[in-house]
Amino acid sequence: MRKVIYSMSLSIDGFIEATDGDLRWSFPDKELHQHFNQQEALIDLHLYGRGLYENMVSYFPTAGADPAAPQVERDYARLWQGMPKIIFSATLKEVGWNSHLVKGDLAGEVGRLKAQPGGDISVGGAGLARSFMQLGLIDEYRLYMHPVILGGGKPMFGLLKDKIALQLVATHCFGSGVVLLTYRSLGGIP
Repeated sequence: MRKVIYSMSLSIDGFIEATDGDLRWSFPDKELHQHFNQQEALIDLHLYGRGLYENMVSYFPTAGADPAAPQVERDYARLWQGMPKIIFSATLKEVGWNSHLVKGDLAGEVGRLKAQPGGDISVGGAGLARSFMQLGLIDEYRLYMHPVILGGGKPMFGLLKDKIALQLVATHCFGSGVVLLTYRSLGGIP
């Protein structure tokens, strides 16, 4: 069965955006971006919430052909463009770029997708991921801890009804000081 992976860059104090929405602190260097591209090549499907989808379509549809963009970004853009995407949104009316819009049952749709043959599935967007966490739909968490303290902003993890037990399965330290912590979900607290 396919697994659902939630990957995110975050500050040491657990934020994915600064208080003003700034993301520049998390821009990957060449080594980390190449790693992201390698991970992207292993994913078969993206699941996005509205906000992340709108963010991605504001740049990546044209980034692959932009000679001013770094090569690693152009490579990522090409991977992203070819990747099927399912967008969960109650407000969007239509989506493009190899995307399909879903407005209904999260758990049912994810269960159906996980049962299909194929590679891993990536969930993106903090709000959508929080809904997935509440429903026990995330199998693996990949936390890219950046060596910065933001002191406030948008947290990666919001309030949950129940605790989620995790098992550390891998770590990796990048030259920039970013540390990847990979956890497998054990579900609720035993």
